[in-house]
Amino acid sequence: MKTKFIVLICLFQLMMSSNSSAQTDINIIPQPQEFIIGKEVFTINHKTEILYFAENKNEAILLQEFIQNVLGSNIATVNSTKQQLGSIIFKLNSELKKEEYELNVSKNGIQIIASTNTGWFYGIQSLMQLFPDNLGFQDEASINIPEIKIKDAPRFIWRAFMLDEARYFKGVQQVKMLLDEMARLKTNVFHWHLTDDQGWRIEIKKYPLLTEIGSTRTSTQVGHLQWDSPIQSAEPHSGFYTQNEIKEIVKYASERHITIVPEIEMPGHAMAAIASYPWLGTNKKEIEVPIKFGVSEDVYDISDPKVYQFLTDVLDEVMDLFPSKVIHIGGDEVKYTHWKNSETVQAYMQENKLATPADLQVFFTNRISKYLESKGRYMMGWNEIMGHKLHYFQESEEDIELGQELAKGTIIHFWKGDLSLLIEAASNGYEIVNSLHSNTYLDYDYKAIPLSKAYAYDPIPDDLDSKYHDKVIGLGCQMWGEWIPSNGEMHFLVFPRIAAYAEVGWTKKEYKNFESFKLRLKRLQKHWDQQGIFYAPDSSTENGSERNN
Repeated sequence: MKTKFIVLICLFQLMMSSNSSAQTDINIIPQPQEFIIGKEVFTINHKTEILYFAENKNEAILLQEFIQNVLGSNIATVNSTKQQLGSIIFKLNSELKKEEYELNVSKNGIQIIASTNTGWFYGIQSLMQLFPDNLGFQDEASINIPEIKIKDAPRFIWRAFMLDEARYFKGVQQVKMLLDEMARLKTNVFHWHLTDDQGWRIEIKKYPLLTEIGSTRTSTQVGHLQWDSPIQSAEPHSGFYTQNEIKEIVKYASERHITIVPEIEMPGHAMAAIASYPWLGTNKKEIEVPIKFGVSEDVYDISDPKVYQFLTDVLDEVMDLFPSKVIHIGGDEVKYTHWKNSETVQAYMQENKLATPADLQVFFTNRISKYLESKGRYMMGWNEIMGHKLHYFQESEEDIELGQELAKGTIIHFWKGDLSLLIEAASNGYEIVNSLHSNTYLDYDYKAIPLSKAYAYDPIPDDLDSKYHDKVIGLGCQMWGEWIPSNGEMHFLVFPRIAAYAEVGWTKKEYKNFESFKLRLKRLQKHWDQQGIFYAPDSSTENGSERNN
């Protein structure tokens, strides 16, 4: 009996080696779902050929350039679907899903199998991470790749990183760097927060003052007290993207199989727009772009037909630039006092039989949703768009009593409130991206969200009935910019936590292992060193940094 027990234990350990104990033997982030490691190697040298067919020529060239940079010599790409010994071949399996891939490395060659360019691209990302980590991208006579079989697909379809540039403009090169790192980690949505109170960062040709005025503020709130700080920088800050630059970045992201989801805030966080065109606000007064952070002092007058026309005009130009099926409208932190104090807004509410400010917001949001739907797009917004009372400045429960129902096609971006609100939304049929701030906000320091907490995050709440699990389509990690003026500070807070969130979004919960992740992270850190990316050292990611929340 004892002998049989030992045999059973050994068999169990052998079965688990494909996704547990062998994790430390490969350095791929995010962790693949299934893999088996062999004992042989495949040797790549200048004679190795990459075999492709028309649909994946771009991916073949990408891999060719990577290998040539390592070898220091040219290797050939050949338009062929016939397997040859000693080659790297792209193969089609139409039964695989869009982001699914298989990677087979044997002593005789390498196969990258997928049904789409996205799948082949992800297979390449995993293959690149199998290259020995002691290569310094210099001349190498040959490179040995370990024998391995990988079957892989993401856990969630929505794996996002958000960059807020309304507060501090970063520019084309920083965005491209972030897109490169997202692609390496198989993160597929770049959520781009382009407008807010303190800055308007996207050129809208029909309304040129949005960037002539709205992209510049005369000073910025600074200091370690942050939200309560009385200190000003006394230096102007400005910047925006031309439409040509937007097109360039969208193309760059698309080549890396990343969808850019633009966020154009409405009906709150609109002060930069109102400073540009005062008739947009409820007060109709001339103001300056705010130099302090926090919740806006005015909001869009959504009772005015001209304001609605402005917003749809802006969305038209945005949709011309961004092919994303999803458009994010923000919708968070709307101070209802502005609407309550406006005679025209109150008259509009009576005319449309809207009893509360929350009704008005949902009514407006549904108008925008219907407009986007008429253009073949879908609307996404922070979970305030459901009428939840989440903030101290929502004066009374009466303000959020609802007679309106949010349009069913809306994607709810959950960030704040009791998880019961998320469960309610899921059970009512809404798709949800779960970005609970206490677990995913990258502007929070490592004391608030250490690397281990980021890695342990699960977008699906424990209390959510399994029949609604598919309503949680993924997660986002958010780099809010209020207190992040420099690129170095941004890097420090983003890296390495972005890698943890990438694995949360990709790898099945039962295959995750934080100790394995930390070992695999060392390979990635070497890459960041080579790229000049300043990441938080290991001591900071677990013990906390000096930055306050």
